[in-house]
Amino acid sequence: MSIQDYLQKSAAVVLAATETAAMGQVDRAVEAIVRAFRARKVLLVCGNGGSAADAMHIAGEMVGRFLKERPAQKCIALTADNAILTAWANDYSYETVFSRQVEGYGEAGGVFWGISTSGNSRNVLAALEQAKAMGMTTIGLTGQGGGKMAALCDILIDAPSTETPFIQQVHLCLYHYICQKVEEAIA
Repeated sequence: MSIQDYLQKSAAVVLAATETAAMGQVDRAVEAIVRAFRARKVLLVCGNGGSAADAMHIAGEMVGRFLKERPAQKCIALTADNAILTAWANDYSYETVFSRQVEGYGEAGGVFWGISTSGNSRNVLAALEQAKAMGMTTIGLTGQGGGKMAALCDILIDAPSTETPFIQQVHLCLYHYICQKVEEAIA
């Protein structure tokens, strides 16, 4: 595949996202996050691999800034603390590294945002279950169909692809948009 073919395929998936039902869920995600931030509640974000990096990117935009100067928001990437991740995974299980942090940092009225291209990451699923049990609004950012996460998310935003790189490219566009709209609402 040439670079032109790759970029055309990528663009086609991003454009296809504009035609999906998930786009209606984006505004719901913005509303949930804005509601939590206005109440000074926390946004917890997590994922594995590239999705872990996306979680940290989102937290950076929310605590720092996206485009406007404004107060910092309560947002934690559960992927960012290597001591917690490695200690808990070593002593207990990697499957519960995120749910344990949700137990510690989560709060009713807050938002949990799980990212998984397959929608089937066991540790993200466990964190979603913990967040729901604590009265948090749950958002899922996944690939096509949402996998097992679909049943646990109050708001599911699924990219119209089953190929990880293209899913992640749609995710980047969507979470940048969410960050921008949240910032506009709270700035």
